[in-house]
Amino acid sequence: MGRILAIDYGQKRVGIAATDELQIIANGLVTVPVKDIWSYLRNYLATENVDCIVVGEPRDMKNRPSDASRFIEPFVGKLRKTFPEMKIDRYDERFTSKMAHDTMLTGGLKKKRRQDKALVDTISATLLLQSYMESVNRKL
Repeated sequence: MGRILAIDYGQKRVGIAATDELQIIANGLVTVPVKDIWSYLRNYLATENVDCIVVGEPRDMKNRPSDASRFIEPFVGKLRKTFPEMKIDRYDERFTSKMAHDTMLTGGLKKKRRQDKALVDTISATLLLQSYMESVNRKL
């Protein structure tokens, strides 16, 4: 069994999270600048056994694609083309940034640390992955 990799794609940064090899726990990995995402993914996929990549799907409150979709869809298209053998799933990412901020506040992080957008992106990717894993487990 391989890992599940989650990607919270933004215009400037990409939050990345992954499961353990047994797909039990979601862990935040890193936030990388958009310009570095392809080299990061090539290196990661060359060294880790990954079964699936989950990419956040931005939706509005009426469950329609949000404005951010125009940036994410080209990324997903290139992801499918670059790694054609990889299973790629999309998953609703509504509220992950808000939940990330709430998690940081509940966790007692100081204001300066809560303003770290890279940390927010990594936590958002972790929450996205955790939600995805829970939805898959509900279907089993």
